[in-house]
Amino acid sequence: MNTATDIATTPTLVEAVALYHRGDAAGARVMFLALAEDGDAEAAAWVGALHANGEGVASDLGIAFTWYLRAAEAGAIAAMTNVGAMLVMGQGTVADAVAGLAWLTRAAEAGDAMAQANLAALYFKGDRVAKDEAAAALWFRRAAEQGHYPSQARLGFLYANGFGVEKDRSQAFAWLSLAAQHGVGTALNALEGVVSQMSAEEKQRGAGLFQAWRGRTASVSSPARLVPVPG
Repeated sequence: MNTATDIATTPTLVEAVALYHRGDAAGARVMFLALAEDGDAEAAAWVGALHANGEGVASDLGIAFTWYLRAAEAGAIAAMTNVGAMLVMGQGTVADAVAGLAWLTRAAEAGDAMAQANLAALYFKGDRVAKDEAAAALWFRRAAEQGHYPSQARLGFLYANGFGVEKDRSQAFAWLSLAAQHGVGTALNALEGVVSQMSAEEKQRGAGLFQAWRGRTASVSSPARLVPVPG
């Protein structure tokens, strides 16, 4: 007869993530699967990430998409971003730019910096959706204000050239400087060109903006990836 101590307990998400970070992706996957089957949306997103990246299991974007979609439909915001990106790119599923844009927009409006950056890039390029530089600027700024430094670089570029926003060298200086401090080479090169055109007043204003945002935009994300690992 089993006692209470003999009955296996369901792992927690924290325990599964800790096991993953200790290098046991295969063991973590077993735990994530158990949690996902119990309805844990974040665990389902992790299962998707492991399949996407081939960690603890063979890489399979089709299986990854299935798990990401399950997680997204249950409310996992990072999974919504991945579902949107994969639908737009046709990776792991049939390409559907309209559905992908809807998922990315949903995640971006929920505050996900990766979704905001990807959405901005789509609008700026206009290769899968209608080109909209103003929308691109809006979403790059949302991501930049959260500390997503590739978006800070892109926002600075938009201000420097007047794409989607009124041309403003002081704003360009501030956002390019924020990105350059994280080693974004393109930002540093663009910054040199902007500085050479700035008046003393513009430099003073730009420096003030840089200092103001520097204290409010700690780096919270790495450069955007198609299928980032949750957490």
